Parts: sequence; C-alpha cells; structure tokens
Amino acid sequence: MGRPRLNPVLEPCQEGRTRVLIVDDSAMVRQALALGLGSDPRLEVVGTASNAAAARERMDELKPDVVTLDLEMPQMDGLTFLRSYMATAPVPTVVISSLTRASGEIVMRALEAGAVDIVSKPSLGAGQGLPAIMRDICARVWTAGRARPAVPSDTVPQPIQPGVRDGWIHALGASTGGVQALSRILPFFPAGSPGIVVVQHMPLGFTAPFARRLDAICRMRVREAIDGDLVLPGLALIAPGGLRHMEIERCAEGLRVRLVAGEPVCYSRPSVDMLFTSIARVVGAQASAALLTGMGRDGAAGLLAIRRAGGRTFAQDEASSVVYGMPLAARDLKAADEILTLDDIPARMMLASAADAWGQTQATGQNWRMTEREETATWPKI
Repeated sequence: MGRPRLNPVLEPCQEGRTRVLIVDDSAMVRQALALGLGSDPRLEVVGTASNAAAARERMDELKPDVVTLDLEMPQMDGLTFLRSYMATAPVPTVVISSLTRASGEIVMRALEAGAVDIVSKPSLGAGQGLPAIMRDICARVWTAGRARPAVPSDTVPQPIQPGVRDGWIHALGASTGGVQALSRILPFFPAGSPGIVVVQHMPLGFTAPFARRLDAICRMRVREAIDGDLVLPGLALIAPGGLRHMEIERCAEGLRVRLVAGEPVCYSRPSVDMLFTSIARVVGAQASAALLTGMGRDGAAGLLAIRRAGGRTFAQDEASSVVYGMPLAARDLKAADEILTLDDIPARMMLASAADAWGQTQATGQNWRMTEREETATWPKI
C-alpha cells in the first residue's frame, strides 16, 4: 500500500476499515504514524492534527473511530483535551507517549479519564525494530476501534469488611480497559484484605506510575512487584510491564512472587496465564481470581486451572467490559464460577476468602462450584 491519504474529505474511507485520526504536535511523528498505521489493511488514516483546536475540528468533521493522542502539545495539553471530548462525545483513544517519570503520571490520569490504551511513542531511530513496534501499535489501535470508552464514575467505593481466611490470595488479570477497571475496583478492597497479585498488560516503564496512582486511591498498599516480594495481607503487587512474567511460589515465609524470563504467552509478557497457572499449582483452593476486560485470550486457561484446583473464579461481564475478549474466552472455556458486572467482583472475591462464609459452607454442604450466573440467585445481593 502506498502513502496513506490524509484528506478524507476528498476520498472517503473504505468500508469496514477503522478510521483513525492522529493528533501529535511533531510533524515527523505524525508522518511516521500515518505511514505505519496506513500500511495495515484494517486501518484507514483519515486525518492528522498538530494541536487540540485542529483536532476538535477534524473530529467534528470526520467522525473517526479512534484517536491516537500525544499528551504533550502546545496551547491545550492532551490530557485536558481528552477530558473535554470524553465528557461530551467519547471516542476510543490510544495515548501514544514518550516515557518520563512526569509523563508516566500524566498517562495514568489519561487512562483514568477514559483513554483505552497506552503505547510508547516509537523512536524514529529504532531501525530494524520499528516494524515490530508499528505492528503492536496497529493491533492496539484496531482493538481500540472495537472498544467502548469507559466514562469515570462519580460513585465512591465503599470498602468490604468480611472476615478473612488465613493464607488466601486474590489474583486479577486485565488488558485493554484494565487501568480504568482496576482503578475502579481496587479501592473496594479493605486495608486488611488478603494479598492481591495483578497482571495488567502495559508497556515497559508504565506499571510503576500506575502502581503509585493506585496506592494513592486504595486502602491497601499498592506497588510494582520486585522479584522475591512476599504476598502479604494489605498489599497489592502489580507485575512490571514488558520484560518478565510474574509467578507465585511457596517459601518459608508463605508465598512470594518470582519474576521469570520467558517468551510472550498469548502475545503478552507478563502473561495472566502464567500468573494464574502458578497460583493453581502452588495455592490451589485458597485462591480467588478474576479475569477483567481485555483483548485476546490471555488468562482464560489459567483461570480454568484455578477453578479445577478448587479456587473461586470470576469473569467480568460484557456490559461492563471495555473490550470483551479475555472474559469471553473464560466464559467459553467455562473457567468462571460466575460472570459478574465489574463492581460486584471485589465483594465476591472477599466473600470467597471470608472465614465465616467458608465455615458456613462447610457446615451446610453448600456447593461453591457454580457454573453460570443463573445458578447464583441464592447469593446475597451486592
């Protein structure tokens, strides 16, 4: 395919292709993204803009399916612009940003404001690695075109306070839309919750600022995991993005995380499947796990392994998912005990770990192995 058209008013987008508007103040970056995105037969670059004012005009005129957005722009910055159109006419947005400590914090705010995904800005000097980088960007932009932008809720989460069973672990896995989902549900968990381990698909370098943002809004402590970290009550550990997988192993002190080398699994590193499978193997029935919004199948097989090991398993429903890929795969595998709306997941996970609920279950012989949401009508309404 030749150079992509940048004047869609003169020549309309081909039917079925995802229409993309590129917003970046650098002419070289706009050109590189236009060439890269335009080379994907699933995508059509319908226009570019160098600032927020021009982008607003083109959005009103062109009605793109996806916007790629740089956050560092003159006049109105990208975050302020994102918030303005998400409040009135949401468009799935992929943030493309260079990573610095300051920009990492801004990116987290953009994702919380409704951006669907984050991609590291390609280096124009990446050489032979540039095609692989552009393939990843193309895949994320195409996926964003099938997403439902999440509008932040004004509801303040109330903590859940059931008793906690000793030795329990919670696990969460997410991809596209997961930053908003995790920012929504992690504040529900009380300060004394069992330890939580999380895999959220993110580029290298962005999980540390994400963990800091979560730590500021959660009752639990939250930080990026380090190899050898103990899984402790009141602590949530986020797998570092990009280079290694995160697994769980037993040690003299209890449970700890290991960051291990390995090829991507389900096109992902870290992989939710790798984490969940290790939990099934090491922890077995003393675990609850939930698979949240995201593209692809990562985590579905691991969730099934936890279920078969006796743990409690949940998947997010379609209505509350930004991208219904990973939870759908879990549903199709019958890997989830329950399919739940996002806000119901923390209470179900805490109920699974509650010592008093477990004791009642043992006494009454109630079966925890429920296979469909319709079979859970006897559970208390949350």
